[in-house]
Amino acid sequence: MSGIRPASVAGSFYPAEPAELHRQLGALLNQASTRPPARAAIPKAIIVPHAGYVYSGPIAASAYVLLAPVRGMVERVVLIGPSHWVAFQGLAVGTADAWQTPLGTVPVDGDAVERLRRLPAVVTADSAHVREHALEVHVPFLQDVLGAFRLIPIVAGDTSPEMVAEALDAVWGGPETLVVVSSDLSHYLDYRSCQDADRRTAAAIQALDPGAIDRHGACGRVPVGGLLLTAQRRGMTVVPLDLRNSGDTAGPKDRVVGYGSWAFYEHPAAERAPAEDAEETVRAVGPTLIALARASIECGLATGRPAPAPTTQDMQETLRKPGAAFVTLMRRGGLRGCIGSAAAWRPLAEDVTDNAFRAAFRDSRFVPLAPREADGLEVSVSVLTAPEPMTFADESALLEQLTPGVDGLIIEDGHCRALFLPAVWAQLPNPRGFLDHLKRKAGLDAGHWSPAFRASRFRAIEVKG
Repeated sequence: MSGIRPASVAGSFYPAEPAELHRQLGALLNQASTRPPARAAIPKAIIVPHAGYVYSGPIAASAYVLLAPVRGMVERVVLIGPSHWVAFQGLAVGTADAWQTPLGTVPVDGDAVERLRRLPAVVTADSAHVREHALEVHVPFLQDVLGAFRLIPIVAGDTSPEMVAEALDAVWGGPETLVVVSSDLSHYLDYRSCQDADRRTAAAIQALDPGAIDRHGACGRVPVGGLLLTAQRRGMTVVPLDLRNSGDTAGPKDRVVGYGSWAFYEHPAAERAPAEDAEETVRAVGPTLIALARASIECGLATGRPAPAPTTQDMQETLRKPGAAFVTLMRRGGLRGCIGSAAAWRPLAEDVTDNAFRAAFRDSRFVPLAPREADGLEVSVSVLTAPEPMTFADESALLEQLTPGVDGLIIEDGHCRALFLPAVWAQLPNPRGFLDHLKRKAGLDAGHWSPAFRASRFRAIEVKG
């Protein structure tokens, strides 16, 4: 496939005629029982079903109607669902530049797709996309509700929720990015049995427990599970919206399919930020942070898997609280891996454990760490303070506010985003050079500037061992 991916189920799962499709979408959204909450929060992610609109459309609309306030604000949508037609290992992206529906053409976010291709679980397989209705049925809903946006389509094959969570982390972004997970629930049970099975699945979703979803509980249990893992780690809140089946909407009750929709909300960063005066407390737990990082790397060398999330119940409070950390590996004076979190969304101990494994085995700039490299491996952990948004009229004003050797910097413009730790000042001591290199890291030209350009600075407390 190249160029445009044409609609494959228009005329069967949803109307092929644009006016009739607009009319049906409008009716579904107008009849939705949910409405945007009084609070300003907008879902970061939703789970929605993917059957024909006459069957699952009302349940999907209960989630899509919540997105009306962000029309024109969401710039890209990560859309992931299960494969129904092609068997394969991993997660599949395609080569299409755009997707077409009766409502028009939606461009694919090529940069984000390229970023996904660097992950070990991601393959390029147009065959997984060409007939897949689980993704396509949501594109007209998104066009109608959001207006213009870029699409990141992913089909999940035989893989694990952990691999899905890794892919979601790679394209998570900020408020400009929405995540849509497509899944129906139980299939072809009688009405009462379906209700019982779907209530169990709903309870697992609302408990953020992917392991509690039965093998037959959801056809999209793998992508759903990946979102639940991500929601756990980011401290998200899940809100149930609708739970019905085809016997409630447009079918008989002797052999039904279950449908549900849920909305996932992120908490404000201020609620997750560590204490401002963190240096003393971080230094106090420095040896423990280094020990957690090394233990995770050793586990990866021995088993090929990350170390289990540490039990923080008996740890010091600093390790139990949400924290953002980068783990940097050096060997023979050269960088050997560096991966971290820009925002605090899970316990600091868990963040260090996971990022240490990723720095050793998942940094795309290096081959995975080999056992022979363990000797002489230097490990450092940098715990970040909460990012502080900067106010500036132009690039010169931004540069004047930077303190070399002290400030870490995060820049964003649209879907482009990058971070430098304060340690980078050692190689780039001039603010102009520092910013220019960070722009290139984000995929921007060194001379790039726009009114949408944003920047935040932070400090990092580094411990070594």
